[in-house]
Amino acid sequence: MTPTARRLTATALALLTATACGSTQPEEASTTPPKSGTGELRTDLDPLTKRFPLLAQAETAEWMSGTLGDDRVPGPSTYWIDAIVTLPRATVTEISEGAREGTAAPEVVEGLRDHLPEGPFLTGESLDGAFSGQGWSVTAYLAKDTNTVVLVTVGQ
Repeated sequence: MTPTARRLTATALALLTATACGSTQPEEASTTPPKSGTGELRTDLDPLTKRFPLLAQAETAEWMSGTLGDDRVPGPSTYWIDAIVTLPRATVTEISEGAREGTAAPEVVEGLRDHLPEGPFLTGESLDGAFSGQGWSVTAYLAKDTNTVVLVTVGQ
């Protein structure tokens, strides 16, 4: 083997060794931008009922809101609202048809986590669809055997 061939072989082996020892798995990055807001826990219903007509008959609500992403980045804002709402039993009966028991708890902001009802939670497309609209995408969680719904929403 010539000296040039030896150097090329050694270089190739070193490159293979370095590549094999390195991680081939990309680092997991969150695809959801962080939620930012004032941290104020609100109980007024009017802002919710304006955005989600089905909440017009809500009995109580605890909610927080803000924008997604970094406030330092210019451009249009995407808003979020996380809410825990008590609805009349008749409304719950109407919207829960087709919902099924899920395994995940709602991912709400820290200020609401201690207020979440006990699970398990019912979820489903028909439940989400009952609240979605008017520029808002909603993931709804109905606490099983209660009339409390948790809404995780994003809108423009």
